[in-house]
Amino acid sequence: MSNKVLVLPGDGIGPEIVGEAVKVLECLRQDHGLRVELEQGLIGGAGYDAAGKPLPDETLRLARASDAVLLGAVGGPKYDTLDRPLRPERGLLAIRSELELFGNLRPAILYPQLASASSLKPDVVSGLDILIVRELTGGIYFGEPRGIRTLDNGERQGYNTLVYRESEIERIGRLAFETARKRDQRLCSVDKANVLEVTELWREVMTGLSADYPDVELSHMYVDNAAMQLVRAPKQFDVIVTTNMFGDILSDCAAMLTGSIGMLPSASLDKDSRGMYEPIHGSAPDIAGQGVANPLATILSVAMMLRYSLNEPALAEKVEAAVGQVLDQGLRTPDIHTPDTRKVGTVEMGDAVVAALRS
Repeated sequence: MSNKVLVLPGDGIGPEIVGEAVKVLECLRQDHGLRVELEQGLIGGAGYDAAGKPLPDETLRLARASDAVLLGAVGGPKYDTLDRPLRPERGLLAIRSELELFGNLRPAILYPQLASASSLKPDVVSGLDILIVRELTGGIYFGEPRGIRTLDNGERQGYNTLVYRESEIERIGRLAFETARKRDQRLCSVDKANVLEVTELWREVMTGLSADYPDVELSHMYVDNAAMQLVRAPKQFDVIVTTNMFGDILSDCAAMLTGSIGMLPSASLDKDSRGMYEPIHGSAPDIAGQGVANPLATILSVAMMLRYSLNEPALAEKVEAAVGQVLDQGLRTPDIHTPDTRKVGTVEMGDAVVAALRS
């Protein structure tokens, strides 16, 4: 029986990078026995342009019927003047919420070939392998009430609500503990418990859960210190678990340790490991259509899809090995290019990964 994968190219560079990832899936289907059916859908600005909403009803229907979703990116300056509920980013938040994709796995792995591309010294980042587990369907991005209101004195005030239920914290905590158990058995929970009551509860729940995972070493760190430690001594971390907003910020910070945000994939999972897979970078409208975007994060997101949702770990390893081979060949898109490597475009990089899979 074939698995169903919904492909959502989205906006900006999304169609370009997703196109290369689809070539990888087609290669796996033709040459390596992957049983998968691909369908296409619209989201973000593309969804608004076609259906007047960033998450069209048909897209949501297809997503619910799929085993996994492959997403490119959403957003662009042409949509910035839309009412907030119609903006592309609301489609992304909505599909995460509707599919109950509460657990976001964001690896930050430094390929040895890219050590010189990191903004930190090679000895600081060499061998880096961090996994950030970000809570994805709660917190300040979803909390109510929210909005912009006018006070009695005529001044406008923006407001958002940071809220977590105990069950939401426990759910992401168990995912993080289980993940750490399969790695180096070290978990750092990041919060701001000295200031925010909601993360005081977060810390209490994480501490309570640790009794069920005596083989995992749990530590706690305030988010401001965690940001500093990521750039001071990042290899002290194995798995980090944190809230929606903190995870959003820290994972982008961790991306720069690896040389480029264009190298980092992500997986967003529900309780049954159905998931949505996407690069962590945005739609990059400034380079859209130029054929220079790095597709490797999207291709590595396919590898995560194979591992977590499609139960094809051997094929996931093949994809990751193919990316390593391409980097060994010295091929680089502009974001990771150095004078001693060969600059290539989006399509050439995708073709090189497919060629490595077929070699």
